[in-house]
Amino acid sequence: MKYLVSLVFGLVFGAALLFAGLYLNPFASKASVSPLAVSDDELVVLDFSMVPSESILFTNNGDSVRSPNPLKVQQLWEPAIEQTWVSVVELSSARGEPIGVGVKFSSTSEATRPLNAEALVDSIWHVYLPGRGTLFVEESENYWHFLRDIVIPARWSSSDSWRASWHGITTAGPGALRTARVVGQTGEFAGVRAEAVESISASAYSANEGPVAMSGSLLIAVPKSSDGKE
Repeated sequence: MKYLVSLVFGLVFGAALLFAGLYLNPFASKASVSPLAVSDDELVVLDFSMVPSESILFTNNGDSVRSPNPLKVQQLWEPAIEQTWVSVVELSSARGEPIGVGVKFSSTSEATRPLNAEALVDSIWHVYLPGRGTLFVEESENYWHFLRDIVIPARWSSSDSWRASWHGITTAGPGALRTARVVGQTGEFAGVRAEAVESISASAYSANEGPVAMSGSLLIAVPKSSDGKE
């Protein structure tokens, strides 16, 4: 009996030690400054709400804490796409003026590596800016710090919520500088190749409902001219 108790205690202690090691990973550094901050290109700032009820449309497999919006929207419960979620959001300028619409498809990535502090998500944006054109954005995102700093504390809290001030960059590639890949589709962006970085700013999160006060920002560095002319 004492050997069984020792085995159980060892397993529990080992699991707790592993979790603590992952949670307090000293090698996991959070990016807070965009690599595009010193770019000479035109910086297009696209802000949007990450609260599902404030989006034009949000849907997932229906099992997440984030409820689809509107409630009768088709849910993504089929096995091939059950780990995918879709957002359609209004995009605003840095001044808060509505300037477009964004459609974002996201799926959990098989490249996720907890030991490397990586909780990866593969995302694709289709950005439509009336009067200017459309852009396609491909990115890999790392939500490790978001989960560690916000989601887990919310679940541990007696109030099932988290409130503070948090900002972090989620984009982790596929660009060499951990930037997203942008391809212009139509209008003035046709044929343009550019880079982008996405970030999150949060002040409230519910373990039962998901984002309460949270916004995202997509920063795109658009070359002044695709042929190198001013």
